Amino acid sequence: MISSAVLNGGMTYADHILNINVGSNSTCTAAADESLLQYSQNLNLNGAVVGMMTAASMKSFRLEQATVQGVEIVVLVTSGLSNPRHVGDHAEHREMTTSTTDVGTINTIILTSASLTEAALVEALMIATEAKTAALIDAEVLSPISQQFATGTGTDAIAIVNGHGPETVHFCGKHVLFGEILGRLVKDAVAASISWYFDNKKVC
Repeated sequence: MISSAVLNGGMTYADHILNINVGSNSTCTAAADESLLQYSQNLNLNGAVVGMMTAASMKSFRLEQATVQGVEIVVLVTSGLSNPRHVGDHAEHREMTTSTTDVGTINTIILTSASLTEAALVEALMIATEAKTAALIDAEVLSPISQQFATGTGTDAIAIVNGHGPETVHFCGKHVLFGEILGRLVKDAVAASISWYFDNKKVC
């Protein structure tokens, strides 16, 4: 698995992945790690856990999946748009080595039955990020900082859970079928999730 998760992020092996809802005033710090660990213990999860946190409503959860040529891809998304940003916008945290940030807003979890090479995993991250951005642009979401189209929020997180095959994926770009399917699923899931957000933000 490769992820930007607050708990055990990076390239790692894991038995479980969590995406939990927390208050909008929460931050991602060492204390967040402890909260996620405590949550996993309360669920009696055994083994390594990767964990994300979000202030977004779990009612925004959307799932898209497809099986093509024996390869299954599943995309899970939760979203909120309280802090949309255009890449390169002025950042609130002004230290290059800051260890604190806010909790995730658009959280994306991708699972596949195929075994992706490490290079393909990184390429899949690129495709998924482009797909999320495309969904935001299609929805005409603007950054309040620059008034340009948002390319994400300031606190997005992503995880890609690698499969065991037998299919092996070496490439995941826009010229190959895996990249096409992954991009479409992520874009559709994000679009559906943020559509729920806009329909319900006044009552959330």
